[in-house]
Amino acid sequence: MNAPWKPQAGRDEFAAFVCDDPTLDRVRSAAVSLGFSPEKCVRGGLRNAVQTLAVSTSPAILLVDLSDCVDPLHEIHGLAEVCEPGTVVVALGQANDVRLYRALLASGLHDYLLKPATADQLAEVLDGARTSLVAPKAAASDAERPHSSIAVIGARGGVGASTIATSIAWASSTAGGMSTALLDLDVHWGTAALAFDLEPGRGLTDAIENPERIDGLFIERAMIRPSQNLAILSSEAALSATLATDGTAFVQLLDEFRQGFGRTVIDLPRGLMINFPQVLAGVGTVVLVTDLTLAGARDTIRILAWLRGHAPGAQPVIVANRTGPGLGEIGRAEFETTIEGKIAHLIPLDTKTAGTAAKLGQCLAEAAKGSKTGAALTALQATIDAAASDGTDDDGTLLLSGPGAKPRFDFKALLARAGGKAGNKPKAKPGTKVAAS
Repeated sequence: MNAPWKPQAGRDEFAAFVCDDPTLDRVRSAAVSLGFSPEKCVRGGLRNAVQTLAVSTSPAILLVDLSDCVDPLHEIHGLAEVCEPGTVVVALGQANDVRLYRALLASGLHDYLLKPATADQLAEVLDGARTSLVAPKAAASDAERPHSSIAVIGARGGVGASTIATSIAWASSTAGGMSTALLDLDVHWGTAALAFDLEPGRGLTDAIENPERIDGLFIERAMIRPSQNLAILSSEAALSATLATDGTAFVQLLDEFRQGFGRTVIDLPRGLMINFPQVLAGVGTVVLVTDLTLAGARDTIRILAWLRGHAPGAQPVIVANRTGPGLGEIGRAEFETTIEGKIAHLIPLDTKTAGTAAKLGQCLAEAAKGSKTGAALTALQATIDAAASDGTDDDGTLLLSGPGAKPRFDFKALLARAGGKAGNKPKAKPGTKVAAS
């Protein structure tokens, strides 16, 4: 655990390609503080990096300056062609553009720093990159299947969407055997941690307040684990704390989850869904939870229409929760006629089991095993698993966010595929896990 980190044989620990002397001095200072060789920090930006690495082995950690790039997103493809699988890439640049920042992180870069960056800032980011190389990775079974993202949304408050979300996450991590992240985006009133009798901590609020800190190491420290395969990020923010974010933190968290987990389950309040539609950008399945009421039917119609406009790649699955004889204002047939669609699953109300689950600190799916409610939740899980099995390429990389969606640029995949394209240049052994994320 405490052994010093060493790169693979034949690879340098670190190299940097920087456009200007003041930044080069700060990068060298940061390198020395971390025990890296300052001689590996040289003048020249992205183009020099591509030319140099085309004829030499890339380092374990690479810092590259994008200041000389006209189109950084386009030009960084050239870097992917010459980097070894396993390279962690950190970028510097002058463009203070949140869209570029998101796109670079979504493509697989570890981090992007705005110039001028101080030596301390550089050292912190590079130390995080080094830590990411030895941080726990997703289970081997997850590497054999694509990542899947499921959002759970309540058509109305109080319909039990959070109960469904925790049950899906628990079933995915146990019966499904996948490493699963549960993100509870109800910042003030979230119950994901409470459902497992845990304290939520400050992980989510810290992420919202400091999105630039989000990386693999942050995720490992911020999330709480009720089991080996399930990790939860939630909060109980003070009621005096306002949600001051443009959604950057949510996007970055979901990007990190795609790299570190086999499945992400998002407990997404409908108000936050409207304010931050980018949360649904990579979601393949939306579980829309409702009750059998006229108001539930009305709001189901409205949310389905909103999803068609803002998340056309997501497949909606309508779930009527807490159903049973004498419950609900309208029947299933009338509800389906009203919404002009089908209810995929009915989850029966089981007050006794729900109470037992709360007392034992269990999610409903765990406590309801063997009951009608448990059987309904199992059927819902089967539907989700079937939907999540679509949208992969030959390598098992998730390239589509749903029916009709366009492929997403993946720097990690490019690095892996570039492994055999650099002539006589030495490459990492086949099967080496790419860590440029």
